[in-house]
Amino acid sequence: MANIKSQIKRNRQNEKRRLRNRAVRSEIITRTRTAETAAQHGDGEETAEAARQAIKRIDKAATKGVLHPNAAARKKSRLMKRLARLQAE
Repeated sequence: MANIKSQIKRNRQNEKRRLRNRAVRSEIITRTRTAETAAQHGDGEETAEAARQAIKRIDKAATKGVLHPNAAARKKSRLMKRLARLQAE
């Protein structure tokens, strides 16, 4: 445990950020899974909306610094490739 006042505050800040970042990452995973499920069931309009929501969350996470911009681009690219493959089946 830290004895220095500034380090105690820094630990509190880090814990808040960790929990916030974890929630954001969890939501990205959930939105991505929802989009894939919609694509599997074949509803085009629902798939498009779910994909739009997933991409929106990924972009927002990159803007806020939760994800690196390149990681966000990679996630979006892989998501769109998976959705295209699922819709083609």
